[in-house]
Amino acid sequence: MPSSPSERGARGSSDRRALRRCVGIDPDRFAAEHWGRVPLFTSAADLPRAFDDLLDLDQVDELLSRRGLRTPFLRVARDGVVLGSAQFTRGGGVGAEIGDQVADDRVAALFAEGSTLVLQGLHRLWPPLIDLAGDLSTDLGHPVQVNAYITPPQSQGFSAHYDVHDVFVLQVAGHKRWRVHEPVHPDPLRDQPWADHADAVAEQAAREPLIDRVLAPGEALYLPRGYLHSAVAQGEISAHLTVGVHVVTRHALVEALLGLAGRDAGLRTSLPLGIDLADPEQLAPHVADVVKLLGAMLDDADPVDVAERVRRHLWSGARPRPLAPLAQATAARGADEGTAVRWRPGLRFRLHVEGERVVLDLPHDRLTLPASTSAALDRLAVGDVVVLGELPGLPVDDQRVLVRRLLKDGIVVPA
Repeated sequence: MPSSPSERGARGSSDRRALRRCVGIDPDRFAAEHWGRVPLFTSAADLPRAFDDLLDLDQVDELLSRRGLRTPFLRVARDGVVLGSAQFTRGGGVGAEIGDQVADDRVAALFAEGSTLVLQGLHRLWPPLIDLAGDLSTDLGHPVQVNAYITPPQSQGFSAHYDVHDVFVLQVAGHKRWRVHEPVHPDPLRDQPWADHADAVAEQAAREPLIDRVLAPGEALYLPRGYLHSAVAQGEISAHLTVGVHVVTRHALVEALLGLAGRDAGLRTSLPLGIDLADPEQLAPHVADVVKLLGAMLDDADPVDVAERVRRHLWSGARPRPLAPLAQATAARGADEGTAVRWRPGLRFRLHVEGERVVLDLPHDRLTLPASTSAALDRLAVGDVVVLGELPGLPVDDQRVLVRRLLKDGIVVPA
């Protein structure tokens, strides 16, 4: 195994199937011409299929009435105002002693009055969207979330605004008119919401839009963060999925670099007793010293240390494909020669060598294994289906031990 880090478990499929569901052009062209730069509309004819396999209106009703949803999985808005959850929740009844379960009758009344329903966090709740979000996050290399917006006819849930993450809009049912304007604050960070620029947003939204289009079922729209947008349902109920991409930015590298500053003893030094922190003249020499020390620290920064900090941030926001706990435990006990397994899809990892050991860094764990497992781990990490008994570099008995361990820890799954 090479000593350089391996991130193959975090890479997408070779043809980026999940991304191709959302854009109608070649992924490499999308990356070069649109990603983080320019919106992209895609007609249904240019996409592999419609989106009704991901969610439809009957399934929305099921989620709202039979799945025991609680806040914050549902948000309700009307004319740009988000309603308090007390208006659409109540106690769960006997055997469910909770006070914030979604009340289907209250939701029905609010929807009939023109409120938009926002089903939040569906990437953690609804199986087809769990899979889409996991695969798309792997294809893009950035964490992904999925919300659904269901709007009554001729209604608008939110006024013109921008998001602090990129979005793919996937129209599921009905028609919705989208108006998109140029940014007033390009590439906003997560702590730079549109409300900080409300006057500029309102002024820009009154101008001629960059895009003014009605999305039909099966059509898609990509919007980089910062682009202003608003949407109005047309003559029937409209439902669309918003796939939010929480992009990792260069600012994340800055934060990682500053996080390393705590290693420098000079930067940990206390300021003088009695200093007036509101006085720029008193602060000036200390600021100058800090700038020098920080500059020296940045000059010596090791990309390996930066990568470790950025990796923690990325991994904390992206979950691997779900596994079946009972089946997984059964497989871990019974794995033997002929058992087929594969690396858990979407599992972030870093595989490298430290001295005489192989180290497998995972989102919430670190495994240190014998050097003899190097070739077998390398083979598994590619992501293909592998049969116990055919792993390189180990006798069958040792393969059995390794595979059972990896199954127990949820690193590989039964094929």
